[in-house]
Amino acid sequence: MTDLERILPLWRELEAASADYVLATVVAVQGSSYRKPGACMLIAPDGRRAGTVSGGCLEAQVAGRAWWLTENGPTVQRYSTVEEDGDMPYGSGCGGVIFLLLERRPTARPLLAALEQAFHQRTPIAIATVLEGLQIGRRAFAGLEPDSLPDFPQTTQAADASLVNLAQLVLAHKESMEERISMDGSEVRVWTNFRSPRPGLWIFGAGDDTKPLLSLAKELGWFVSVADGRSQLATHERFPTADAVTALRINELPVEKSARPAPTFAGMRTRDAAVILTHSFEQDARILASLLTLENPLAYIGVLGPQRRTRELLVEVARLLNLPSPAAFAGEPWIERSLSQLHAPMGLDLGAESAETIAFSILAEIQQSLTAATALPLREVRNTVQTISP
Repeated sequence: MTDLERILPLWRELEAASADYVLATVVAVQGSSYRKPGACMLIAPDGRRAGTVSGGCLEAQVAGRAWWLTENGPTVQRYSTVEEDGDMPYGSGCGGVIFLLLERRPTARPLLAALEQAFHQRTPIAIATVLEGLQIGRRAFAGLEPDSLPDFPQTTQAADASLVNLAQLVLAHKESMEERISMDGSEVRVWTNFRSPRPGLWIFGAGDDTKPLLSLAKELGWFVSVADGRSQLATHERFPTADAVTALRINELPVEKSARPAPTFAGMRTRDAAVILTHSFEQDARILASLLTLENPLAYIGVLGPQRRTRELLVEVARLLNLPSPAAFAGEPWIERSLSQLHAPMGLDLGAESAETIAFSILAEIQQSLTAATALPLREVRNTVQTISP
């Protein structure tokens, strides 16, 4: 479960009671920091809090001062994990400096409403936030549909054009940035945060080995769909935490490109991952054929089992797709090209043996694939922390 998944229920509870709250957001870091810009913590009047802004060393300190610091409106505060007169960190092994935007309900409410909407719709969002001056806490959003937040109309009020432009620019480039812009006759600092949509994992197979895969993916905060042609297995009772459970009609799955995907695939995004593990050759082949003919290819398609079996699956896929007869031979270039696009066998080499460790290795490979990270031990990766100076 992600921080946002912990924050939103508490926020909704406080909103229902019309209670005030403080939202702390990491807006910049200097040096090393456990949490990066964009991390949030919600603080309730009774002392409850959800989310984190550090590795646990600053949360109590922030919560203890947040209410009186925000009495006169939003403020950016500096929190150091390094003693001011030395080089030794206290309460943290990071030894960095964190800058937090502290704000109460009037300015935090539109932000949390937008984050909730983007989370459930799995859409990217960019948020331009003024960090200083008389307009501190003022925002513009890009990525949400106009008037998509009826409960919180202030999120759709006309924002400063320069803020809107920054949000749209960051949304297009998919990278957070900081700029100084002119507002109301003075220059102010604006931080624009790009937030990627939460990943989606489409599990084709409702056997027992799906359960740890579902559990780990949900712990990561992913959207997870489970589908299988065996209706007695593809049930919400077996997978109560899944976002969607579908009993597939295998013979009705499309095997040609279409602008209108099958209902099972309708919610797929290009950054999503699909894994095939029905343990049925017929099902796997039909599902794989459907995935390979999607109008917008997925970022990751994994197939359980040895590569020999996947080659045999691709021969059957070629037949289902009515490819020319030479494609029926395993040595045909189409087979090799398709195989190179798949993760088969899927997962990283982590010495996995149990269903749980196999699920862990699969999710590790998906994470690496979606982020284009090296998957090397961090001690072998050069430290390239980017410093943002407020």
